[in-house]
Amino acid sequence: MDDLQKQRQLNKHKLWATGLFILMALLFLAVTFYLKNYNNYWLGFVKAFTEAAMVGALADWFAVTALFNHPMGLPIPHTNLIENSKRRIGDNLGNFVVSNFLTPSNIRPYIEKLKISGMVGQWLTQSKNASLVIAEAGHIVLSVVNKIDDQQAILFLKDKSKQLINEIPLPKLTANLVNYFVAHKEVDGFITAIAKKLEEYILQNDKLVTEKVKQESYFFIPGFVDKKLAAKITNGLANYFKDIAEDPMHRVRQDILAQLVLFEVSLREDAKWEDKFLALKQGFAEGPHLDNYVESFWNYLKTQLQIACKGTDGIFINYLKTNLLGFAAQLQDDATLQTKIDGWVKHTLYKYILRNSNEVGSLISNTVGNWQGRALSQKLELEVGKDLQFIRINGTLVGGLVGLIIYIIELTIA
Repeated sequence: MDDLQKQRQLNKHKLWATGLFILMALLFLAVTFYLKNYNNYWLGFVKAFTEAAMVGALADWFAVTALFNHPMGLPIPHTNLIENSKRRIGDNLGNFVVSNFLTPSNIRPYIEKLKISGMVGQWLTQSKNASLVIAEAGHIVLSVVNKIDDQQAILFLKDKSKQLINEIPLPKLTANLVNYFVAHKEVDGFITAIAKKLEEYILQNDKLVTEKVKQESYFFIPGFVDKKLAAKITNGLANYFKDIAEDPMHRVRQDILAQLVLFEVSLREDAKWEDKFLALKQGFAEGPHLDNYVESFWNYLKTQLQIACKGTDGIFINYLKTNLLGFAAQLQDDATLQTKIDGWVKHTLYKYILRNSNEVGSLISNTVGNWQGRALSQKLELEVGKDLQFIRINGTLVGGLVGLIIYIIELTIA
């Protein structure tokens, strides 16, 4: 029911109460006029009833009106009580709610009945609800991404990148990498691959070797000798690298591994590497390359996030669909998960309500206290004014009955 309907209902009940008073007044005048000219025993009862009824009606009209207004516009003390006492009413109402509703004994039974997980799971299994959640999540993420200032984001990433680069212990990290490659024989595979490639390269470029030998040879040496020499060199080098590739214990392999071990020790113990890597890090962090990398990374990341959150087939949307449906099914079927979630919700809600109960009281108090006095009176009158008109009607009838009883007692005594 809106305020207009409530106002119409209030006006109707006011009309009934006022009409009853007018009826009593007319009957009183008629009976009084008749008794002046004619003597009628029974009309005395009617006069006593109507006279007392008018008094009761006026008294209750004054009491009801004094709650919301000044009767007849007169600033009589202790009238227009709602408007004059709005601050006290707000305080008392807030204290009443906190003291009688937001207490542990009142809250606990309702919170214990909560089964949030099951309701949420059932709600999410409906496709329209799941689609709504997914769409809203996509809109929220997309809105957040679009509102991020690009320059601020790039500056933030630059600062964090520089901080990360400066904190990286490059000598130790490099030493660990060398140790890993040696310990896991990754270096052996690398040496084998390089040796095979060199063997293939030499064999495929034997003419190049021949030409080089001819260029460096003396003029008096016959050409067939140069060719023989070039073939020997080519085959010798190819076989040499073939031996390296096939022999796991080849001396060259052992020398390379020994040098790597020495290099690892040097990285850990020699302070010069700290200075070299520090200069390397500073040169990279302060140079233009990092700025370009960070800017390119942010632009790529932002574009991908926008694509992922748009439409119904974005990566983020599809990820949400898969996980949300799985989560909904789990909420309905997994009793352990239900118990954990419901327990957490109950505990959190219980603590939150008790911790903020005074805030609720302050909210009520401030809300009522900040209302315009006239507006508060009108709001309350619309809500309870209809019932208060029955007080006027009852006052009229009860007053009449009391007056009639007094009149009967008076006749009896007399």
